[in-house]
Amino acid sequence: MSALLEIVDAGPQTTVQDYPGRLGRLADGVSQAGPMDHVALRAANTLAGNDAGAAALEVTLGGLRVRFPDARTIAVCGAVAPVTLDGEELPLWHGVAVEAGQELRIRMSKGPGFRLYLAVSGGIDVPPVFGSRSTHTLAALGGLDGRALRKGDRVPLGADARPIPPGRRLRVPDYVRAWEVEVMLGPQAAPDFLTAGDVERLTARAWNVDAASNRTGLRLEPFGFEWARSGGGIAGGHPSNVLDDGYPPGGVNMNGDTAVILGPDGPTSGGFVVVATVVHGALWKLGQVRPGADTIRFVPVTIEQAVALAREVDGWVAPEAVSGG
Repeated sequence: MSALLEIVDAGPQTTVQDYPGRLGRLADGVSQAGPMDHVALRAANTLAGNDAGAAALEVTLGGLRVRFPDARTIAVCGAVAPVTLDGEELPLWHGVAVEAGQELRIRMSKGPGFRLYLAVSGGIDVPPVFGSRSTHTLAALGGLDGRALRKGDRVPLGADARPIPPGRRLRVPDYVRAWEVEVMLGPQAAPDFLTAGDVERLTARAWNVDAASNRTGLRLEPFGFEWARSGGGIAGGHPSNVLDDGYPPGGVNMNGDTAVILGPDGPTSGGFVVVATVVHGALWKLGQVRPGADTIRFVPVTIEQAVALAREVDGWVAPEAVSGG
C-alpha cells in the first residue's frame, strides 16, 4: 500500500503536475496541462532524487501545509516565500531530509514569483491519464480526482528507492517584477494581420498583467492596435478573427484588442490570431508572473536563439548542475 501525504491545508490552489504534461492530445482538444514553471518543478525533483519530470505539487501563492508519512527527501523550489519544517526555517532550492510525522508549511509569498513546487522522493503516485499525472481542473483530468487538492486529502507517494543525501542545491533563477519574455513572432504576425507599427508596439511596451489571470492564460491590459485590415471577413467582424486554428501553449492570442498568453490549461484551438509564441526556454517565467502586479515585455528572438535558450535553461536543472550534498 502506498504511503500517503496528508494535506493539512491546501492553500488557494495546489495541484499535482508532472513534466512535460499531457503531450500528443492537442488535436483531440485535450490541453497539455503540466507545470506553469517547468524549471522549478524539474529542479525540485532533481534535488529530491526523482526523475526531473516526476509528479510534484504545484502551489499557487502559498498556504500549503503537509504532513509526511515516513522518512523522505524533499525540495521546495520557486517563488520567494517563508517555508518551515516543524516551525524551523527551511531553505528553498535545497534537498532536505524529513522524518515521519514532520509538518511542512509554505506561507503566502509576497514575491517576487508566484508559484512554488514541492517534490517528495518517490514522486506523487496518482494514476496517469493519457500518459500524464498532471491535473487539468477544467477538464477534471489527472491529479487527485481531476481537481485541486483540499484540506484532509491524502495523496499517494511512490516508493522511495533512491536515498539522496540532503544539502544538495541548485542555482536560483532571477525572479523579478518586470519580466522580459522571449518570443518568436507568429504564426499570425504577418502584414495581413498586424501593421509594422503594431509589431513594434507589441514588443516595445511593458504590458501590465491583469489580476484575472490563471493557468488558462495571462490576460494583458487592453490596447488599441491599428490592424492591417478592417475586419475578419467570414471569420467575424473584428480584425483579430480568423477561421478556427490551432493554439500553441505560450501563444499570444489576440482576443479582440486584449492579448492573452495561453497557459498549459489553455484552449487548443479557436478563432483569434496568435501574433507571437513564448519560446520553451521562457515558458517558466509565465508561472512566476504575479497577476495584478508584474509587467511583461516581449523580446523577439530567432529560432537559433530560442534553441540556445532552451538548452541553457535545461542545463540549470540537470543532475550535473547540483552542488553540495
